[in-house]
Amino acid sequence: MDLLRAVIIGAEGTPYHDGLFFFDVFFPASYPKGPPHVYYHSGGLRLNPNLYGCGKVCLSLLNTWSGDKNEKWIPGMSTMLQVLVSIQALILNQDPYFNEPGWAHRRGTQQGELLSQQYNEDTFILSLKTMVYSMRRPPKHFEDFVVGHFYRHGQNILVACKAYMDGAQVGCLAECGIQDVDEGSKSCSKKFRDSVAGCVNMLVKEFTVLGVNDCEKFLTVPKSLNNRVRKVSVL
Repeated sequence: MDLLRAVIIGAEGTPYHDGLFFFDVFFPASYPKGPPHVYYHSGGLRLNPNLYGCGKVCLSLLNTWSGDKNEKWIPGMSTMLQVLVSIQALILNQDPYFNEPGWAHRRGTQQGELLSQQYNEDTFILSLKTMVYSMRRPPKHFEDFVVGHFYRHGQNILVACKAYMDGAQVGCLAECGIQDVDEGSKSCSKKFRDSVAGCVNMLVKEFTVLGVNDCEKFLTVPKSLNNRVRKVSVL
């Protein structure tokens, strides 16, 4: 087998939750002495410092990024499973902002945490757009998987969007509800709430096509129309 296509599901507690992220893997003649070549299906979106819009995956284990000797590919020890686990745990994590080496020193500072929160908000919007992209153009041989995943998780995704529009912080949601909401400056921004609202109608349309029930109640009124309604009511 020279080619492999894999999908990673975004984990709870991250700005990638409930998303699907597809990777194509090529095993060169040097494998397993050397690492495989991994390509990310980005749809042209850059939602992580380690995942480029061109599909490049920066990971020490793949020898595409610097790292200690024990972090790089070790012949006879490193495996393809380890690559996938590393992508989910080390790349698609809770605070992807700090994956960028030039920003890692800001961890624990007020400025760093604020910038990380803003990055998570932008990332979640890109993740929603990636969901729409995946539903409209599912990777070959994963068509049924994409339909099944979003059929099962569509309601949870819309519930999360509603919570974020109400001010919940990105990544604070679990299937049982809100699990970790910070107060004060860590409440999500108005710009983010408006951006989520703009994505919800696209999601509702795609989920409805898949047969997800009760999506219409999550539809949002466009801001421009809402403003016109207010003006009419005043008159």
